[in-house]
Amino acid sequence: MPETAGTAALDQKQLDPEDQLNRAFMALADPVRRRILARLALGDATVNEIAQPFTVTLQAISKHLQVLEGAGLITRSKEAQRRPCHLNTTALGPLAAWIENYRLQAEERFARLDELLANETPLAG
Repeated sequence: MPETAGTAALDQKQLDPEDQLNRAFMALADPVRRRILARLALGDATVNEIAQPFTVTLQAISKHLQVLEGAGLITRSKEAQRRPCHLNTTALGPLAAWIENYRLQAEERFARLDELLANETPLAG
């Protein structure tokens, strides 16, 4: 069974929810990191496998992976000579919940506005 390299995961548990959200959203601000997450959504991959389609250096990909790991969005495990990266889907839940909360609030405001406009008496002209 693979052994999880858990220092980033342990650090995540020590952060408050606001800090976790901030780190995750900052990590997602970069298009390369979003593409890396999209790749990992297809399945686990090593650094070399992740780096293949990119024109940036292997060192740059490693730095992006460190940011993603620090944000709790990915984890790494050790399997013999391999250290595959895994998408941490659990970390996406709080992000989706934060976005959904504000989407619902905006929807409610628009519904109230629609109701007000529907009940408004037209001006006689």
